[in-house]
Amino acid sequence: MAAFSGCASPLSTTLRSGLAPFTLRHRLRLRRLRASAATLREVCAGRVPEHVLQRAEEVGYVVPTEVQEQSLPVLLSGQDCILHAQTGSGKTLAYLLSVFSAIDFGRSSVQALVVVPTRELGMQVTKVARILAAKACTVMALLDGGMLRRQKSWVKAEPPAIIVATVASLCQMIEKRAFSLQSMRVLVIDEVDFIFGSSKQVSSLRKILTSYSAASSRQTIFASASIPQHNRFVHDCVQHKWTKTDVVHVHVNPVQPMPSHLQHKYAICSKKERLHVLLSLLEKDAPKSGIIFVAEQSEKSKKAGHPPSTTVVVEFLRTTYMGSLEVLLLEEDMNFNARATSFTEVKGKGFLLVSTDIASRGFDLPQTSHIYNFDLPKTAIDYLHRAGRTGREPFSKLACSVTTLITEDEHFVLQRFQNELKFHCEELPVESMFAFNL
Repeated sequence: MAAFSGCASPLSTTLRSGLAPFTLRHRLRLRRLRASAATLREVCAGRVPEHVLQRAEEVGYVVPTEVQEQSLPVLLSGQDCILHAQTGSGKTLAYLLSVFSAIDFGRSSVQALVVVPTRELGMQVTKVARILAAKACTVMALLDGGMLRRQKSWVKAEPPAIIVATVASLCQMIEKRAFSLQSMRVLVIDEVDFIFGSSKQVSSLRKILTSYSAASSRQTIFASASIPQHNRFVHDCVQHKWTKTDVVHVHVNPVQPMPSHLQHKYAICSKKERLHVLLSLLEKDAPKSGIIFVAEQSEKSKKAGHPPSTTVVVEFLRTTYMGSLEVLLLEEDMNFNARATSFTEVKGKGFLLVSTDIASRGFDLPQTSHIYNFDLPKTAIDYLHRAGRTGREPFSKLACSVTTLITEDEHFVLQRFQNELKFHCEELPVESMFAFNL
């Protein structure tokens, strides 16, 4: 991803000048295998406050995941770290335990920032942080621009120890001098590749990393399931002073890039037929819950006054779908209350959620049994993140599937995704399977 590099010199020049030994030095810690079935308590080795650890155990975090076992010794030592592991691997708990180990619970100041790309991910991180904190410290979420004026007075009156914020909301509060970062001990950037890849957020993220605070005075943690050209990213972290020079890259490779228990299917149809094909798939599959991913509306479409594809799909399903699942909408342009309502409504019950890619990152709905790509993802990584919304614990043994609707011209793109992510995709015979007349 080009946004990561930010350097004038090409990668080949960097390699010749010493990136290879540099990368080796920063990855030496990761060559060991999992040696034992240690408990989370044993891995933390007394460096996480007892009340936080007890709370984690009470809610079921007893045995660490692989990324937690590998990263916590690094994180709890205070070193800068890049957490690079697949969706659902336990990165959030790993970095939150590090945050709680670093802050002073008796001090009234902002000591940790967790920066997220979307409000929904921020809501989830905030929920986990508050469960672990158990009222021992204040965790504030700065996720909605409409509430910032009220929150500004709250922050000034009683600074929270931990703030979870979107990039835009955080920058607004800092520029309004709502709080100081002089006491900040830990900075976490979750889904870092997503933020760096967003033209709307990347410049603000760079300010957070270098202008508003210095890497030398904090622990910096990056987390993501996918970091393209990760060796180069480690190099850039040091060169641009986003981290200290001893940053450690914890990369836990999945045995397979794509979970093996997922079924992948595709149907070739024209764009005009796509809504009816989707409806027939829903009737045939009878999902327990499903997410329908739709492309974001283009600027050209907005200027032409066309409704977003998400709205079109929702309105079509609400008038034609006869199943028992509620059809819900989630998109970036919705206001915070509407998005929060959709997010709350899908928890714990059957749903059909129509969404853009904001639901593909850090969105934890484990009861999701089916994913439908109404529009083809832009990249293989996007496909991986969308697919990662299903087959999650404790529902991983369900018959979970990912179905993609494509045109003939898009077939080669899907084949490229299969080659890159090493999965097989079965073609559905549209003409014979669906009742409507194509």
